[in-house]
Amino acid sequence: MLAQSISSMAFIIGRKIEMTQLFKDDGTVVAVTLVKAEPNVVTQIRTADTDGYSAVQIGSEKPKRLKKPQAGHLKDLPEVRTLREFRVTETSLSRGDVLDVTTFEPGAKVDVVGVSKGRGFAGVMKRHNFKGGQATHGNKDQQRMPGSVASHPQGKVIKGQRMAGQMGNQRVTVKNLEVVSVDADNNTIAIKGAVPGARGGLLMITTREGKTVWQK
Repeated sequence: MLAQSISSMAFIIGRKIEMTQLFKDDGTVVAVTLVKAEPNVVTQIRTADTDGYSAVQIGSEKPKRLKKPQAGHLKDLPEVRTLREFRVTETSLSRGDVLDVTTFEPGAKVDVVGVSKGRGFAGVMKRHNFKGGQATHGNKDQQRMPGSVASHPQGKVIKGQRMAGQMGNQRVTVKNLEVVSVDADNNTIAIKGAVPGARGGLLMITTREGKTVWQK
């Protein structure tokens, strides 16, 4: 059964600060990630009639300089260097509106999108959690090898075969995290748990409202 989706949705662009701990009123400790989210400006509204889909484009972070196409796109708006789009079914926002951390409330469920840490070239045991081969009984120098990668000696390697290669440095979405607290004075959001990426990494945060959820 497909659940009913809600059109209202909050979103913002931020930067990961660090992980820390917060204490609840009952004394329990919660591990959180602090995210710095300066006020974002709505730079464009995309509609199904003009663009083929509905989305809100927002920008953040003051640039050192803008190229002419970027300056033309941001005409009569504050200069920003980072632009991201968020798909919506409908919205009451308009070009020039400002979004800040107060659009999120403690207890809200959010999805966080970021780029995971790059781990470089990694073998199959680290990259895909392979068990590895035996260290004895005639086995030599094969403990961390991937094993067979094709059906027969001259067979082609199928697409998607798990092998050694670059690990990390990919777009990752962590869903259903909880907003623990919001600090409007410092423009920070404390999100329960870990989020993708290193310190200073770009994050896109959206609430769960407005998203289609599958239910049994």
